[in-house]
Amino acid sequence: MEMKLTIRRVPTVVSNYQEDADKPRAGCGRNCLGHCCLPVSKLPLYAFKANPAKPAQEDAASTKSLVNILLAEWEDRMARGLFRYDVTACKTKVIPGNLGFVAQLNEGRHLKKRPTEFRVDRVLQPFDPAKFNFTKVGQEEVLFQFENGAGDDSYFLNNAPITAADRAPNVVAINVSPIEYGHVLLIPHVLDRLPQKIDPESFLLALQMAAEAASPYFRLGYNSLGAFATINHLHFQAYYLSVPFPVEKAATHKIPLSEDTRKSGVTVSKLINYPVRGLVFEAGNTLNDLANAVSSACIWLQDNNVPYNVLISDCGKRIFLFPQCYAEKQALGEVSQELLDTQVNPAVWEISGHIVLKRRNDYEEASETSAWKLLAEVSLSEERFEEVKAYIFTAAGLVQADEEEVSEGEEATYTPVPVAPLPVAEGCLVLQ
Repeated sequence: MEMKLTIRRVPTVVSNYQEDADKPRAGCGRNCLGHCCLPVSKLPLYAFKANPAKPAQEDAASTKSLVNILLAEWEDRMARGLFRYDVTACKTKVIPGNLGFVAQLNEGRHLKKRPTEFRVDRVLQPFDPAKFNFTKVGQEEVLFQFENGAGDDSYFLNNAPITAADRAPNVVAINVSPIEYGHVLLIPHVLDRLPQKIDPESFLLALQMAAEAASPYFRLGYNSLGAFATINHLHFQAYYLSVPFPVEKAATHKIPLSEDTRKSGVTVSKLINYPVRGLVFEAGNTLNDLANAVSSACIWLQDNNVPYNVLISDCGKRIFLFPQCYAEKQALGEVSQELLDTQVNPAVWEISGHIVLKRRNDYEEASETSAWKLLAEVSLSEERFEEVKAYIFTAAGLVQADEEEVSEGEEATYTPVPVAPLPVAEGCLVLQ
Protein backbone atom coordinates (compact mmCIF):
# COMPACT_ATOMS: atom_id res chain seq x y z
CA MET A 1 0.00 0.00 0.00
CA GLU A 2 1.33 3.43 -0.98
CA MET A 3 2.20 5.88 1.77
CA LYS A 4 1.25 9.41 0.76
CA LEU A 5 3.12 12.37 2.15
CA THR A 6 1.82 15.79 2.97
CA ILE A 7 3.68 18.98 3.75
CA ARG A 8 3.55 20.72 7.10
CA ARG A 9 4.86 24.26 7.14
CA VAL A 10 6.73 26.00 9.92
CA PRO A 11 5.48 29.34 11.29
CA THR A 12 6.31 32.28 9.06
CA VAL A 13 8.59 34.99 10.45
CA VAL A 14 8.97 38.61 9.42
CA SER A 15 11.77 38.95 6.90
CA ASN A 16 14.92 40.72 7.94
CA TYR A 17 14.55 42.79 4.76
CA GLN A 18 10.95 43.90 5.04
CA GLU A 19 11.60 46.68 7.54
CA ASP A 20 14.04 48.55 5.31
CA ALA A 21 13.06 47.32 1.85
CA ASP A 22 12.24 50.87 0.72
CA LYS A 23 15.55 52.40 1.76
CA PRO A 24 17.91 53.39 -1.11
CA ARG A 25 20.66 50.91 -1.86
CA ALA A 26 24.22 51.49 -3.07
CA GLY A 27 25.59 49.76 -6.15
CA CYS A 28 23.94 49.06 -9.48
CA GLY A 29 20.42 49.54 -8.12
CA ARG A 30 19.41 45.90 -8.59
CA ASN A 31 20.54 44.93 -5.07
CA CYS A 32 22.37 41.91 -6.47
CA LEU A 33 25.14 39.61 -5.24
CA GLY A 34 27.76 41.13 -7.52
CA HIS A 35 30.79 43.26 -6.69
CA CYS A 36 28.71 46.37 -7.32
CA CYS A 37 26.24 45.74 -4.48
CA LEU A 38 27.26 42.95 -2.11
CA PRO A 39 30.40 44.43 -0.47
CA VAL A 40 28.44 47.50 0.71
CA SER A 41 25.42 45.51 1.88
CA LYS A 42 24.29 43.93 5.11
CA LEU A 43 22.74 40.48 5.30
CA PRO A 44 21.77 38.05 8.08
CA LEU A 45 24.68 35.95 9.31
CA TYR A 46 24.73 32.40 10.63
CA ALA A 47 28.12 31.82 12.26
CA PHE A 48 28.77 28.14 12.91
CA LYS A 49 30.99 26.83 15.67
CA ALA A 50 34.57 25.98 14.80
CA ASN A 51 34.34 22.42 16.13
CA PRO A 52 31.02 20.80 15.13
CA ALA A 53 31.75 17.79 17.36
CA LYS A 54 31.93 19.94 20.49
CA PRO A 55 28.60 20.51 22.28
CA ALA A 56 27.46 24.06 22.88
CA GLN A 57 28.06 25.65 26.28
CA GLU A 58 25.00 25.39 28.48
CA ASP A 59 25.21 29.06 29.47
CA ALA A 60 25.77 30.30 25.94
CA ALA A 61 23.28 32.73 24.44
CA SER A 62 20.49 30.63 23.03
CA THR A 63 19.92 30.53 19.28
CA LYS A 64 17.49 28.63 17.12
CA SER A 65 18.89 25.69 15.19
CA LEU A 66 20.19 26.15 11.67
CA VAL A 67 17.31 24.11 10.23
CA ASN A 68 14.64 26.12 12.05
CA ILE A 69 16.14 29.42 10.93
CA LEU A 70 16.56 28.19 7.36
CA LEU A 71 12.99 26.90 7.06
CA ALA A 72 11.47 29.99 8.63
CA GLU A 73 13.41 32.27 6.28
CA TRP A 74 12.50 30.03 3.32
CA GLU A 75 8.83 30.29 4.30
CA ASP A 76 9.13 34.07 4.32
CA ARG A 77 10.50 34.10 0.75
CA MET A 78 7.65 31.84 -0.27
CA ALA A 79 5.09 34.21 1.25
CA ARG A 80 6.70 37.03 -0.74
CA GLY A 81 6.21 35.16 -4.03
CA LEU A 82 9.89 34.67 -4.90
CA PHE A 83 9.48 31.10 -6.20
CA ARG A 84 8.44 30.18 -9.73
CA TYR A 85 5.77 27.81 -8.44
CA ASP A 86 4.38 26.44 -5.19
CA VAL A 87 6.25 23.23 -4.50
CA THR A 88 4.09 22.63 -1.42
CA ALA A 89 1.17 21.91 -3.78
CA CYS A 90 3.04 19.04 -5.44
CA LYS A 91 1.87 15.51 -4.67
CA THR A 92 4.44 13.24 -3.04
CA LYS A 93 4.29 9.56 -2.10
CA VAL A 94 6.47 6.71 -0.95
CA ILE A 95 6.39 3.91 -3.52
CA PRO A 96 5.76 0.42 -2.08
CA GLY A 97 8.83 -1.81 -2.19
CA ASN A 98 11.98 -2.80 -0.37
CA LEU A 99 13.73 0.56 -0.67
CA GLY A 100 10.79 2.97 -0.50
CA PHE A 101 11.54 5.26 -3.44
CA VAL A 102 9.93 8.69 -3.04
CA ALA A 103 8.04 10.05 -6.04
CA GLN A 104 6.94 13.66 -6.52
CA LEU A 105 4.65 14.99 -9.23
CA ASN A 106 5.93 18.40 -10.36
CA GLU A 107 4.16 19.17 -13.62
CA GLY A 108 5.73 22.01 -15.55
CA ARG A 109 8.96 22.35 -13.53
CA HIS A 110 11.00 21.61 -16.65
CA LEU A 111 9.25 24.51 -18.40
CA LYS A 112 9.80 26.99 -15.55
CA LYS A 113 13.32 25.91 -14.59
CA ARG A 114 16.29 27.82 -15.96
CA PRO A 115 17.65 26.03 -19.08
CA THR A 116 21.22 24.70 -19.18
CA GLU A 117 23.54 27.15 -20.94
CA PHE A 118 26.69 25.08 -21.44
CA ARG A 119 28.01 21.86 -22.94
CA VAL A 120 27.03 18.67 -21.14
CA ASP A 121 30.01 16.65 -22.38
CA ARG A 122 32.66 18.46 -20.32
CA VAL A 123 32.80 18.24 -16.53
CA LEU A 124 35.16 21.20 -16.22
CA GLN A 125 34.38 24.42 -18.05
CA PRO A 126 35.58 27.96 -17.34
CA PHE A 127 33.26 30.37 -15.58
CA ASP A 128 31.44 32.54 -18.12
CA PRO A 129 30.24 35.88 -16.67
CA ALA A 130 27.97 36.39 -19.68
CA LYS A 131 25.85 33.39 -18.70
CA PHE A 132 23.56 33.23 -15.69
CA ASN A 133 25.43 32.99 -12.41
CA PHE A 134 24.59 33.68 -8.78
CA THR A 135 26.11 37.18 -8.71
CA LYS A 136 23.05 38.19 -10.76
CA VAL A 137 20.65 37.01 -8.05
CA GLY A 138 18.81 39.60 -5.99
CA GLN A 139 19.70 39.79 -2.31
CA GLU A 140 16.06 39.18 -1.40
CA GLU A 141 16.68 35.52 -2.34
CA VAL A 142 19.50 35.18 0.21
CA LEU A 143 18.60 33.69 3.59
CA PHE A 144 21.91 34.39 5.32
CA GLN A 145 25.67 34.38 5.14
CA PHE A 146 27.20 31.13 6.39
CA GLU A 147 30.59 31.62 7.99
CA ASN A 148 32.88 30.03 10.56
CA GLY A 149 32.40 31.92 13.83
CA ALA A 150 35.75 30.56 15.13
CA GLY A 151 34.24 29.89 18.56
CA ASP A 152 32.69 27.08 20.58
CA ASP A 153 29.12 28.16 19.87
CA SER A 154 27.01 29.08 16.88
CA TYR A 155 25.07 32.31 16.66
CA PHE A 156 22.72 34.14 14.31
CA LEU A 157 22.62 37.87 13.55
CA ASN A 158 19.64 39.44 11.81
CA ASN A 159 21.78 42.04 10.11
CA ALA A 160 25.54 41.93 9.65
CA PRO A 161 28.08 43.54 7.32
CA ILE A 162 29.56 41.37 4.63
CA THR A 163 32.66 39.60 5.95
CA ALA A 164 36.18 40.95 5.38
CA ALA A 165 36.70 42.46 1.94
CA ASP A 166 39.60 40.12 1.20
CA ARG A 167 37.35 37.06 1.56
CA ALA A 168 34.20 36.59 -0.53
CA PRO A 169 31.23 35.53 1.61
CA ASN A 170 29.49 32.17 1.57
CA VAL A 171 25.74 32.62 1.15
CA VAL A 172 22.67 30.42 1.46
CA ALA A 173 19.93 31.34 -1.02
CA ILE A 174 16.61 29.86 -2.07
CA ASN A 175 16.35 27.67 -5.14
CA VAL A 176 13.64 29.53 -7.07
CA SER A 177 12.74 26.27 -8.87
CA PRO A 178 12.53 24.01 -5.80
CA ILE A 179 11.98 20.28 -5.83
CA GLU A 180 11.18 20.13 -2.12
CA TYR A 181 10.20 22.21 0.86
CA GLY A 182 13.16 24.22 2.16
CA HIS A 183 15.22 23.74 -1.03
CA VAL A 184 18.25 26.04 -0.83
CA LEU A 185 21.64 26.61 -2.41
CA LEU A 186 24.95 26.90 -0.56
CA ILE A 187 27.19 29.14 -2.67
CA PRO A 188 30.80 29.25 -1.44
CA HIS A 189 32.66 32.56 -1.91
CA VAL A 190 29.99 33.90 -4.24
CA LEU A 191 32.02 36.92 -5.37
CA ASP A 192 34.92 34.73 -6.50
CA ARG A 193 32.69 33.39 -9.31
CA LEU A 194 34.06 29.86 -9.08
CA PRO A 195 32.99 27.30 -11.71
CA GLN A 196 31.10 24.17 -10.71
CA LYS A 197 34.18 22.33 -9.47
CA ILE A 198 34.73 20.78 -6.04
CA ASP A 199 37.80 21.70 -4.03
CA PRO A 200 38.75 20.67 -0.44
CA GLU A 201 37.73 23.98 1.14
CA SER A 202 34.29 24.16 -0.46
CA PHE A 203 33.56 20.52 0.28
CA LEU A 204 34.52 20.98 3.93
CA LEU A 205 32.11 23.94 4.07
CA ALA A 206 29.29 21.69 2.83
CA LEU A 207 30.12 19.08 5.50
CA GLN A 208 30.16 21.82 8.13
CA MET A 209 26.67 22.89 7.08
CA ALA A 210 25.41 19.30 7.36
CA ALA A 211 27.05 18.94 10.78
CA GLU A 212 25.62 22.26 11.96
CA ALA A 213 22.12 21.26 10.87
CA ALA A 214 22.46 18.27 13.22
CA SER A 215 19.53 16.46 11.59
CA PRO A 216 19.60 13.24 9.54
CA TYR A 217 16.77 14.70 7.43
CA PHE A 218 18.77 17.67 6.17
CA ARG A 219 20.94 16.52 3.28
CA LEU A 220 23.20 18.34 0.85
CA GLY A 221 23.77 17.30 -2.73
CA TYR A 222 26.18 18.17 -5.53
CA ASN A 223 25.88 17.67 -9.28
CA SER A 224 28.87 18.09 -11.57
CA LEU A 225 28.55 19.40 -15.09
CA GLY A 226 27.60 16.44 -17.26
CA ALA A 227 25.65 15.01 -14.31
CA PHE A 228 22.79 17.51 -14.59
CA ALA A 229 24.15 20.59 -12.87
CA THR A 230 22.38 23.42 -14.71
CA ILE A 231 24.50 26.40 -13.60
CA ASN A 232 28.29 26.64 -13.94
CA HIS A 233 28.81 28.53 -10.69
CA LEU A 234 29.97 26.56 -7.66
CA HIS A 235 27.03 25.53 -5.48
CA PHE A 236 25.62 22.74 -3.37
CA GLN A 237 21.91 22.06 -2.97
CA ALA A 238 20.12 21.13 0.25
CA TYR A 239 16.65 20.50 1.58
CA TYR A 240 14.79 18.88 4.45
CA LEU A 241 12.79 15.68 3.90
CA SER A 242 11.62 13.73 6.95
CA VAL A 243 11.73 10.28 5.42
CA PRO A 244 14.86 8.21 4.77
CA PHE A 245 16.23 8.21 1.24
CA PRO A 246 16.31 4.75 -0.38
CA VAL A 247 20.09 4.92 -0.83
CA GLU A 248 20.45 5.48 2.93
CA LYS A 249 18.68 2.15 3.51
CA ALA A 250 20.60 0.20 0.86
CA ALA A 251 22.99 -2.54 1.87
CA THR A 252 26.72 -1.89 1.55
CA HIS A 253 29.88 -3.95 1.36
CA LYS A 254 32.83 -2.61 3.36
CA ILE A 255 36.12 -2.41 1.47
CA PRO A 256 39.06 -3.47 3.66
CA LEU A 257 41.80 -0.86 3.86
CA SER A 258 45.47 -1.18 4.76
CA GLU A 259 46.59 -0.33 8.29
CA ASP A 260 48.27 2.92 7.22
CA THR A 261 45.15 4.03 5.33
CA ARG A 262 42.95 3.38 8.35
CA LYS A 263 44.82 5.97 10.45
CA SER A 264 42.57 8.76 9.15
CA GLY A 265 39.52 6.88 10.42
CA VAL A 266 37.79 7.08 7.03
CA THR A 267 36.03 3.91 5.88
CA VAL A 268 34.81 3.12 2.38
CA SER A 269 32.05 0.77 1.24
CA LYS A 270 30.38 -0.18 -2.03
CA LEU A 271 26.65 -0.04 -2.49
CA ILE A 272 25.14 -3.43 -3.29
CA ASN A 273 21.69 -4.31 -4.58
CA TYR A 274 21.10 -0.71 -5.58
CA PRO A 275 20.46 0.40 -9.19
CA VAL A 276 23.38 2.89 -9.26
CA ARG A 277 26.88 1.74 -8.38
CA GLY A 278 28.50 4.04 -5.86
CA LEU A 279 30.94 4.41 -2.99
CA VAL A 280 30.09 5.34 0.60
CA PHE A 281 32.66 7.27 2.64
CA GLU A 282 32.14 7.43 6.40
CA ALA A 283 33.58 8.46 9.76
CA GLY A 284 37.05 10.04 9.77
CA ASN A 285 38.90 11.20 12.90
CA THR A 286 37.84 14.74 11.97
CA LEU A 287 35.43 16.29 9.50
CA ASN A 288 38.49 17.52 7.64
CA ASP A 289 39.78 13.95 7.17
CA LEU A 290 36.51 12.93 5.54
CA ALA A 291 36.38 16.10 3.42
CA ASN A 292 39.92 15.54 2.16
CA ALA A 293 39.27 11.92 1.16
CA VAL A 294 36.04 12.63 -0.71
CA SER A 295 37.18 15.88 -2.34
CA SER A 296 40.33 14.11 -3.60
CA ALA A 297 38.09 11.49 -5.23
CA CYS A 298 35.90 14.21 -6.76
CA ILE A 299 38.91 16.10 -8.08
CA TRP A 300 40.13 12.99 -9.90
CA LEU A 301 36.68 12.46 -11.44
CA GLN A 302 36.31 16.03 -12.69
CA ASP A 303 39.92 16.22 -13.91
CA ASN A 304 39.31 13.05 -15.93
CA ASN A 305 35.93 14.13 -17.30
CA VAL A 306 33.85 11.60 -15.38
CA PRO A 307 30.47 13.15 -14.42
CA TYR A 308 29.45 12.50 -10.83
CA ASN A 309 26.96 13.26 -8.07
CA VAL A 310 27.45 13.48 -4.31
CA LEU A 311 24.97 13.08 -1.45
CA ILE A 312 26.01 14.34 1.99
CA SER A 313 24.01 12.41 4.58
CA ASP A 314 23.85 11.66 8.30
CA CYS A 315 24.89 15.13 9.50
CA GLY A 316 27.97 15.11 7.27
CA LYS A 317 29.26 11.77 8.51
CA ARG A 318 28.21 9.69 5.50
CA ILE A 319 28.97 10.62 1.89
CA PHE A 320 27.68 8.83 -1.21
CA LEU A 321 29.69 9.27 -4.42
CA PHE A 322 28.16 8.26 -7.75
CA PRO A 323 30.16 8.37 -10.99
CA GLN A 324 27.52 8.35 -13.74
CA CYS A 325 27.06 8.16 -17.52
CA TYR A 326 23.41 8.96 -18.32
CA ALA A 327 24.15 12.04 -20.46
CA GLU A 328 26.78 10.07 -22.37
CA LYS A 329 24.28 7.30 -23.04
CA GLN A 330 21.75 9.89 -24.19
CA ALA A 331 24.25 11.33 -26.67
CA LEU A 332 25.03 7.85 -28.00
CA GLY A 333 21.34 7.01 -28.41
CA GLU A 334 21.54 4.23 -25.86
CA VAL A 335 18.66 5.38 -23.62
CA SER A 336 15.24 4.04 -24.55
CA GLN A 337 12.64 6.44 -25.87
CA GLU A 338 10.35 5.35 -23.05
CA LEU A 339 12.78 6.77 -20.48
CA LEU A 340 13.55 9.86 -22.53
CA ASP A 341 9.85 10.65 -22.74
CA THR A 342 9.66 10.95 -18.93
CA GLN A 343 12.00 13.99 -19.22
CA VAL A 344 13.60 12.99 -15.93
CA ASN A 345 17.23 14.05 -15.64
CA PRO A 346 18.68 11.77 -12.94
CA ALA A 347 20.79 14.03 -10.75
CA VAL A 348 21.76 13.56 -7.09
CA TRP A 349 18.23 13.60 -5.64
CA GLU A 350 16.84 11.14 -8.19
CA ILE A 351 19.85 8.86 -7.81
CA SER A 352 19.37 8.93 -4.03
CA GLY A 353 15.77 7.81 -4.52
CA HIS A 354 13.72 11.04 -4.50
CA ILE A 355 12.40 11.10 -8.06
CA VAL A 356 10.72 14.20 -9.50
CA LEU A 357 8.25 13.22 -12.24
CA LYS A 358 6.85 15.67 -14.78
CA ARG A 359 3.88 13.65 -16.09
CA ARG A 360 0.85 12.66 -14.05
CA ASN A 361 0.68 9.22 -15.65
CA ASP A 362 4.30 8.48 -14.69
CA TYR A 363 3.53 9.49 -11.11
CA GLU A 364 0.34 7.44 -10.84
CA GLU A 365 2.03 4.35 -12.27
CA ALA A 366 5.35 4.80 -10.45
CA SER A 367 6.71 1.56 -8.99
CA GLU A 368 9.97 0.28 -7.60
CA THR A 369 10.49 -1.47 -10.94
CA SER A 370 10.11 1.74 -12.96
CA ALA A 371 12.39 3.65 -10.58
CA TRP A 372 15.01 0.90 -10.75
CA LYS A 373 14.79 0.83 -14.56
CA LEU A 374 15.45 4.55 -14.81
CA LEU A 375 18.33 4.65 -12.33
CA ALA A 376 20.03 1.57 -13.75
CA GLU A 377 20.71 3.61 -16.91
CA VAL A 378 22.70 6.08 -14.80
CA SER A 379 25.17 3.55 -13.47
CA LEU A 380 28.60 2.71 -14.81
CA SER A 381 29.10 -0.89 -15.82
CA GLU A 382 30.69 -3.14 -13.20
CA GLU A 383 33.96 -3.23 -15.15
CA ARG A 384 34.11 0.55 -15.63
CA PHE A 385 33.09 1.19 -12.02
CA GLU A 386 35.94 -0.99 -10.69
CA GLU A 387 38.38 0.80 -12.97
CA VAL A 388 37.21 4.21 -11.76
CA LYS A 389 37.23 3.01 -8.14
CA ALA A 390 40.89 2.06 -8.42
CA TYR A 391 41.80 5.54 -9.69
CA ILE A 392 39.70 7.16 -6.96
CA PHE A 393 41.47 5.15 -4.27
CA THR A 394 44.87 6.24 -5.58
CA ALA A 395 43.80 9.88 -5.72
CA ALA A 396 42.39 9.76 -2.18
CA GLY A 397 45.47 8.00 -0.79
CA LEU A 398 43.49 4.86 0.03
CA VAL A 399 45.03 1.42 -0.25
CA GLN A 400 42.87 -1.66 -0.33
CA ALA A 401 44.16 -4.33 2.04
CA ASP A 402 45.51 -7.67 0.88
CA GLU A 403 43.54 -10.73 1.87
CA GLU A 404 45.93 -11.64 4.68
CA GLU A 405 45.50 -8.20 6.25
CA VAL A 406 41.74 -8.55 6.51
CA SER A 407 40.53 -9.36 9.99
CA GLU A 408 37.43 -11.39 10.66
CA GLY A 409 34.30 -9.41 9.94
CA GLU A 410 36.22 -6.68 8.07
CA GLU A 411 34.24 -7.24 4.86
CA ALA A 412 30.86 -7.60 6.50
CA THR A 413 27.80 -6.66 4.53
CA TYR A 414 25.27 -4.68 6.48
CA THR A 415 22.05 -2.79 6.05
CA PRO A 416 21.66 0.46 8.00
CA VAL A 417 18.76 0.64 10.40
CA PRO A 418 15.91 2.65 8.79
CA VAL A 419 15.59 6.12 10.25
CA ALA A 420 12.30 6.76 12.05
CA PRO A 421 10.43 9.96 11.14
CA LEU A 422 10.83 12.85 13.53
CA PRO A 423 7.89 14.34 15.47
CA VAL A 424 5.62 16.50 13.35
CA ALA A 425 6.78 19.72 14.99
CA GLU A 426 10.31 19.34 13.61
CA GLY A 427 9.50 18.07 10.14
CA CYS A 428 7.92 19.34 6.99
CA LEU A 429 6.80 16.00 5.61
CA VAL A 430 4.78 13.57 7.67
CA LEU A 431 3.26 10.21 6.84
CA GLN A 432 -0.50 10.00 6.62
